[in-house]
Amino acid sequence: MTQATGFRRLIAPLAALAVMAGIHAAQAQEISESHLAAARQAIAAIDATEQFDAILPRAAQALKAELIQKDPNLEDLITKTVDEQALTLASRRADLETEAARAYANTFSEEELKAISAFYGSPAGKKLISEGPIVTREVLKAANIWQNGIARDLAQSVGDVLAKQEDAAQPQQ
Repeated sequence: MTQATGFRRLIAPLAALAVMAGIHAAQAQEISESHLAAARQAIAAIDATEQFDAILPRAAQALKAELIQKDPNLEDLITKTVDEQALTLASRRADLETEAARAYANTFSEEELKAISAFYGSPAGKKLISEGPIVTREVLKAANIWQNGIARDLAQSVGDVLAKQEDAAQPQQ
């Protein structure tokens, strides 16, 4: 078999793979407006992007501190300029919501997103969001105590069995 024949044999499967990947990518990008709306509702219900709200203010604060440290005489100008520029960038927060909605829409069906929104919009869902971290912390604390107890009891029981076997293996005098 020549090198050209080998390449020809690879071209057909690779071309088919490329076409299928292109079709899959096109399908992944085709999300209906109602599906995106359901994703946005789910994101809002679970506060999925809330944790990112502080990114721009923190970046602005860090930049102010850095620039003021370099040139303290310009503190007022630096503060004013950074605040103005940060406000102009605040509109880009919607871009994150759009990308998050696409990620959720690619993962969950429209019906699933509506169910997520319905649950997390309910009193039980809202309570899960607000109290969930506290419950999780308590569960982790209980699991740590349980883990320590299990490890201690396992070591004790294995030690007891080994000690009995050692005693039995000792020749009787």
